[in-house]
Amino acid sequence: MLQEPIFLKPVLQERIWGGTKLREEYGYEIPSETTGEAWVISAHPNGSSTVAGGEFAGKSLAQLWEDHGELFNKKTSGEYPLLVKILDAADDLSVQVHPDDRYAQEVEGEPYGKTECWYVLGAQEGANLILGHNAQDKSEFEKMVDDGEWEQLFRYVKVQKGDFVYVPSGTIHAIGRGITILEVQQSSDITYRVYDYDRRDKDGNTRELHLDRAKAVTNIPHEDVKLDFGTIEKDDMTIQQLVKEEYFTVEKWEIDGEAEHSISADFLQADVTEGHGSIEVAGQEYKLAKGVHFILPNGVKDIKFGGDMELIVSHP
Repeated sequence: MLQEPIFLKPVLQERIWGGTKLREEYGYEIPSETTGEAWVISAHPNGSSTVAGGEFAGKSLAQLWEDHGELFNKKTSGEYPLLVKILDAADDLSVQVHPDDRYAQEVEGEPYGKTECWYVLGAQEGANLILGHNAQDKSEFEKMVDDGEWEQLFRYVKVQKGDFVYVPSGTIHAIGRGITILEVQQSSDITYRVYDYDRRDKDGNTRELHLDRAKAVTNIPHEDVKLDFGTIEKDDMTIQQLVKEEYFTVEKWEIDGEAEHSISADFLQADVTEGHGSIEVAGQEYKLAKGVHFILPNGVKDIKFGGDMELIVSHP
């Protein structure tokens, strides 16, 4: 059994709405001034993270999942289940919706739909996002879409650093300008665009919309999901559960000093979002800092932390 963290190098993705925060805030070597996404823990075919060191250095996470299922206590032949990203929205993202598993499998031939959640890493004053819609039934929804009544249709929510948002499949949503988020999601890249502000790409073309499929998968009427989980404090560590749903559990761990912790999940994904410190696994210490991402594989049960840092931790 591997008794060490698996550190990962992110895959950087250019986007029409991206910016430079992934370089400025996290020190990543971005490919352009419009870099929107860092896929920091990913085994998806459109961008698989690679192992940064240790026994499996240079291998992709997809290869590890395929060839070393024991690292994850892998029980099925399916795809790696989750994907973690950091998104820098220098401009508004398109308004979009994602299908559930059944629709993704039957219509797209893909293994997973896309339920996701967002932890807000930063937000300029007054920043907001779109979450849900105001239509009361399917006919009203379709009429508002067909008539382009976007301001009346979309629900706007103000956010600030530290907020958490759960976005089940079928939820109309968009991240607004000036927001940086860490996203934990099912490992899916299926997006149906509903509205894109009539933007044009570098070649002067408007981006494709997917209105028929969006109408087919959108939850109507929209219902907010109520999340209310407790906080555990032990030693110099605070654990706040953010969501525990069908596809993933996500927690925020805050370390202020030294703490020991035992792991019961098959494996853990961890993203250092603030500060710096260290983790000790099997008597070996590893340095951690903002922008570092790693997996604690199956078999790692007891860990020790030191330092002053915040991590977002997730598992299937």
